[in-house]
Amino acid sequence: MKLLFIGDVVGRPGRQAVQALVPRLRSELGLDYVVANGENSAGGAGITSKTAAELFAAGVDVITTGDHVWDQKEAAQLLETEPRVLRPLNYPPGVPGRGSCLVRQEGKPPLAVINAQGRTFMPALENPFLLVPPEVERLRQETPIILVDFHAEATSEKIAFGRLLDGRVSAVIGTHTHVPTADEQIFPGGTAYLTDAGFTGPQESVLGREIAPVLRRFLTQCPQRFEVARNRVMLLGALIEVDPATGRAVSIRRIAEPWAVESAPAPAESSSLNGGSA
Repeated sequence: MKLLFIGDVVGRPGRQAVQALVPRLRSELGLDYVVANGENSAGGAGITSKTAAELFAAGVDVITTGDHVWDQKEAAQLLETEPRVLRPLNYPPGVPGRGSCLVRQEGKPPLAVINAQGRTFMPALENPFLLVPPEVERLRQETPIILVDFHAEATSEKIAFGRLLDGRVSAVIGTHTHVPTADEQIFPGGTAYLTDAGFTGPQESVLGREIAPVLRRFLTQCPQRFEVARNRVMLLGALIEVDPATGRAVSIRRIAEPWAVESAPAPAESSSLNGGSA
């Protein structure tokens, strides 16, 4: 089985890249399932029903999120009504939405997806090291093929989390920093691992945002409106091949697909006046 994980989709350019490239990649690579982190898909911060629908229509099977999941006011309703859009599993009880799901396609083994969030340099949530393993065991009753999006800041926390789940899940892919790492590997227990998949969107930027306002923020410490950048748009992520009988990863490689932005200028998107991270 071939799984494509797409790093954080940023704004309209990121969505357009997914819409243009995923159908071709599904065909060329023979993809069975596609998972994308969509927490920055709406104006660079948050997710809406519209942006989620665009990603699903493009061929994404499951959308994961992270600490920006609540940035759009309609997020709670989306999480309540769309089981394929996940928020981190380690939110406290009673929070809208779910942290895992199981998806099926005719003639293919089911895929389970877990979304979890780290705690180092991140908002305080429940301990994912304690909460995720029981969820893994529950899902393994349904399928051995489990992909985990670990949305975290610290590389040490990501690596430790991957090692914790080695041999229990098919892949642990990190998100959040928007900077792709070059440490793709398969751990001894058969779990594919990548510290960060990078982001899908305009690479001529600072984490997907226009460069000048970010520089002004660092130079002056004054609030700025961070508009989504537009140039050198790429789809970044990871391609994982899994043995469907055992759930063990066979291979993992990074994906970096360029997309030429249409010549017609698109309206600028912005998400923050106070310099919140992308």
